[in-house]
Amino acid sequence: MTNLSRKLLPSTSALAAFDSVARLGSFSLAADELSLTQGAISRQVSGLEEQLGVSLFDRTSRGVVLTPAGVDFAVAIAAALSQIRSASLHAMTKRHSDQLNLAILPTFGTRWLMPRIPGFVARHPEVTLNFATRIGMFDFDRDGIDMAIHVGPKGEDGPDWPGAESTFLMEEMVAPVCSPAFLAVHPVGRPDDLLRLPLLHMASRPGAWRHWFESLGVAGHIGEGMRFEQFGSVTQACIAGLGVGLMPLFLIDTELAGGQLVEASPHQVVSPSAYYAVAPKGRSGFPPAVAFRAWLIEEVARYNQEIVAW
Repeated sequence: MTNLSRKLLPSTSALAAFDSVARLGSFSLAADELSLTQGAISRQVSGLEEQLGVSLFDRTSRGVVLTPAGVDFAVAIAAALSQIRSASLHAMTKRHSDQLNLAILPTFGTRWLMPRIPGFVARHPEVTLNFATRIGMFDFDRDGIDMAIHVGPKGEDGPDWPGAESTFLMEEMVAPVCSPAFLAVHPVGRPDDLLRLPLLHMASRPGAWRHWFESLGVAGHIGEGMRFEQFGSVTQACIAGLGVGLMPLFLIDTELAGGQLVEASPHQVVSPSAYYAVAPKGRSGFPPAVAFRAWLIEEVARYNQEIVAW
C-alpha cells in the first residue's frame, strides 16, 4: 500500500472518535460515549488531522467547533460509519447460512407469493425466510436484503438496477376495473368513455393508463386522478366506488370472482412492466437465494400452465 493510500484510509477508531466529537461537540462527552479517556479521544482526533493534513476542529475555551472542512468530512464519515455498522450487523446476524432476507412487493407478496410459500418451506426446511416489504429500488447492503421481488420495465436486460442481477419471472395482464355500483352509474359503452371518468393511478406505473389507451388507438387527455403506492389500496378504492383502476387481473381474482369488482371494459392488455427476482451480484450465488430463485421459476411456470388450462 502506498503512502497516499494509507493517508486515505484512517483507522476506524480515529474515525469513530472524530464522529463522536463532531456529533456531541465535546471531547469529554465523546470519551463517555466511547468508554475512553478524554486524552485518548484527543490523540485519535489529532492523529486524524495530522494524517489528513487539515484541521477538523477549532478549539476554543468553550469547547470545539467543526471547521468547514470538518463539517464536510463529518457528513461523509457519518454515512460511511453507518454503512460499516449495517454491514457488521448483517454479518453478525448471518452467522447461519440458512437465512434468506427477502424483500417483497406488498400486494404481490400477499396475494400471489405467500399462499405458495409453504411449498418452498416443505422443500427447503433448512432455509429460514425473513420478509421485508419494499416498493422500488433500495440499497441491498444497507437494508441487509439478499433478494427482492421487483417490478420493472420489460426488456432484454430487465430492470436497470445497478450492481444487481435480474431474473425474469412473469408478465401481467391488466384491465380497467371498478365496482358494479360505479359502473351502473357510469356506464362504459366505448373505451374512450373512460377518459371522462375518475381514473385511479399507481405511483410506480405512471404510464400504465396511457399504454392501455394507446393499445386501442384512443387519444385524449388522461386526468390526474387519485394516486396510490400499493395495488391493495387501488383495489379498495375501486370497491368503494372512487373510480376505475387499471389492475393486474391475477392480483384481484378473489374480488372478480366474488363480484366486488367488474371489468369496466373487456379490453385486456399485457403491461409494459414485468416481475423480476433481483439479487446483488456479490450474493447471487448465495445458496438460499439460488434455491429460492429456482423454486420461484418453477412456481411461475406452474402458474402459467394453470392460466393456459383455464
